Amino acid sequence: MGIDRVFPQKRLIERKKRFDESSTSEEVSFTPEENFRVNISSLEMRFEQFKEYDKVFGFLFPHNLRGITDKDLKSYCHRLEKSLKFEERSDIDAEELYTELKLFEKLETNEFSKPIDVLKFLKELDYFPNASIAYRILLTIPVTVASAEMSFSKVKFVKSYLCSTMTQERLREYTL
Repeated sequence: MGIDRVFPQKRLIERKKRFDESSTSEEVSFTPEENFRVNISSLEMRFEQFKEYDKVFGFLFPHNLRGITDKDLKSYCHRLEKSLKFEERSDIDAEELYTELKLFEKLETNEFSKPIDVLKFLKELDYFPNASIAYRILLTIPVTVASAEMSFSKVKFVKSYLCSTMTQERLREYTL
């Protein structure tokens, strides 16, 4: 593409050592090019995971559900049932989900643009149990991914807060 591979060197930030760290423990520092490779590979892995998510759950999005053929809808329902199967038990029944989605399509559903709107409508009706379960799982999976990543990034802040608020009495208990 004619773009130079110039990776700017970031300023190294020295951090304070904690009382429980040895002087030999060093942080891993990457060159800018290595850092770029690591970040790109993690993005590629995440992108592949979301493509797999789209293969299994993508048909449930309202804009995809409108123009789908009956044959494709049935195969998507069976694929979803297969992916949710554990020890020969599944959270949904593919045939029932197919029937529910066909009935749901007959209702006036053109105003729905997001899966959360569909789920709220299904909860109000309380008539489509398999579709309701499928939409709850669809909406839960991305949240679980994000919350796990966020919790790992917050551990450092919690740890530093706990260390900085430790009283002398608690410090003496650790040294004994």
